[in-house]
Order: sequence, then structure tokens, then C-alpha cells
Amino acid sequence: MISGSILKAVVYEEYAPDDNYAKILKVKDIPDPKPKANEVVFKLKAAALNYNDIWGMRGVPIAIPLPHVSGSDAAGDVVAVGEDVKTIKVGDRVVSHSNLSCRTCALCTSGREFDCTNRQVWGFQTGPLWGAYSELVHLPEVNVSKIPEGVSYEDAAAASMTILTSWHMLVGRAKITPGQTVLIMGGGSGVGSFGIQIAKLYNCTVIATASADKLDKCKALGADYAVDHRKEDWHKEVFKITKDIAAKTGVRPGIDLTFDHIGETHFNKQLTLLNYGGTLVSCGATTGYDAKIDLRHIFFKGINVLGSTQGTKAEMDLGLYWMGKGKIKAEIDSTYTFEQAAEAHTKMLSGKFFGKIMMKPENA
Repeated sequence: MISGSILKAVVYEEYAPDDNYAKILKVKDIPDPKPKANEVVFKLKAAALNYNDIWGMRGVPIAIPLPHVSGSDAAGDVVAVGEDVKTIKVGDRVVSHSNLSCRTCALCTSGREFDCTNRQVWGFQTGPLWGAYSELVHLPEVNVSKIPEGVSYEDAAAASMTILTSWHMLVGRAKITPGQTVLIMGGGSGVGSFGIQIAKLYNCTVIATASADKLDKCKALGADYAVDHRKEDWHKEVFKITKDIAAKTGVRPGIDLTFDHIGETHFNKQLTLLNYGGTLVSCGATTGYDAKIDLRHIFFKGINVLGSTQGTKAEMDLGLYWMGKGKIKAEIDSTYTFEQAAEAHTKMLSGKFFGKIMMKPENA
């Protein structure tokens, strides 16, 4: 804690269904957090925006607690620990793991903490006034990890939820294997940018999709090919690429694994691209959830359609480990102060960014 200081946070006390963030987002004083016996308090150095911030401010699909402090990705320096904390000490550099679960039910103890009945996403479903966009942050010990040497606060915060999600999608759920042809949808997003790098870590051939202005950046991250998914016939271009790959390798043209979070507008076309026995893994639906699906692609080709939500802390730590080794990096688009919170979220809603948008206090 910062004795005698005024603790600032980005707070809203009403929803903005019209996405008028400037109307509701205000920097306000909130109570100085006192750690519970199992909690860690750290001074925020960097936080990253996620789309659940938008859902929270809209009040849909769920009505989150008000008044609210958003933010699920945070990194900083530990300033206080509860009496039962064993592995974290004052001065440690830490990053948040936003999946709050009971840790005692059958799902949690079998390694499926993301399916816990009592699971909450910190900074989205929690509150009132409990999220990352605050000068001081408090979390249970089990929900923080030490930041590896060589990884900055900004990179750790940018990776927190997104590298966890991407790793769980590709490694935990889809069981990615070396040599596969992998399609990363939305390669310019936070999860997409990590998806490209994880697939390359597994020595796969990567085709990334993004808007035209982001294609070169996807290639710079390691994508072997990049396609503009805003074109009506984007899937035909992807298939042509797989035919070229097949001509060189002798394999059947098509995609082995597709990584999706776009949803409705592009879902069925991904199914058409998948090879026999291929896999589509999805963690979201930013363009909508009511996708029209031709089931023949699923049963005739034996396609696996997998859902994926967040992941385990161990998966986040694996991603951070490879960041520390220089094999994966966070792609940071821009950084804003708390006072610029409305501007930051408006930019995220526009889609005109690559990687992650960051936010931090004035004095961080």
C-alpha cells in the first residue's frame, strides 16, 4: 500500500450501451486495498485492454457489478502480502492470472479451472471496484505469477490473458503438432498475434488473416502467408496457398487447424477450408455468434469443432517462459494514461490497432 496516498482508478457507475465511453469513464478515488490473508497487493506498472471491457461497459451479455473498475491484465511491483502468502514477497515483479476459480471442485482439481462452476473473470465479472485499472491491484496469491527476467511489465501485461488463451486453444485443446498447416484468423489481434508465434514455435506453416494494413506485420511476427479477410473471396486465396503448399510437400490441400475468434461472418468458410480430420478451435465471436454452418463439412470430413475459454495458470506460465527465452514477444500497439481511458477503449472498438492496447497510471 502507499501510505497516505490518494488511490486513483478508472471507474464507471453506469453502463454505456451506445459505446459513449467518455460519458461514463472517470478517474476517481477508491479505497486503498488491504490484502486478505491469501492476497498480494501490487503497484500497477502496466495494464492491457480486452474486449470484455467493452462488454462490461455495455452491460451485456451480463450486467456486471457497479461501480466498476475494469481490466483483467495487470503487471507491477508487489508492495504488500497477506499473512498466508508463501511464494510471493514484497518487491517481486508479478503479472495477473485473471481466471478466479474455487481451486477445490472436481473440475479445478482435474486441471479444468476454466470450467469451474464458480469461475469469474477478474476485472470483468468481479466487483464492485475490483479490476486492473487502479494504481494498486490486489489478487489471491494463486492468481499472480512472477515475471521472468527479460520480460517487461508492458509485455507481461499484454500477454497475461491473451497468451493464456492462445496457448490453451492451440496446445491444450487443438493439440497442435509440428508440420501442420495452421490458419490464424485475426492475426492482428492480441490472441492472433500470439497464435502466430505459438504455431511457429511448433514449426508449423502459418497462414494469417487480417485487414490489408496489418498483413506485413503478421508476416513480421512469423506468418508464412497473410491474407486480407475483409475480401469476400478471402477463403479462395487461402485454399490456393494450401494448393501451392501441397504441390511442394505432397500432402492434401487444405488447412489442418484453424484458430478462430471472429465468429459468425467467417465461420463456415473456415469449415470449407479444413482438411479431412481437421480441427477448428474457437474462443470467441467478435462479429456475432449466430453462424450459418453447413454440417456436411463436419460429418463428411470428420472435422473437430472445439470450444476454448481462457486456460490454466500453468499454460500462462509456459507462454511467459518462452517470452523470457525470446521466442515469443508481445505486440504493443499503443499506450494510454488513465485520463485517456475513453480514447483507448474507442480505439479498441474501432479495430484499427495491431496487438494490444495498454493503459497505465500517470506515475507508473
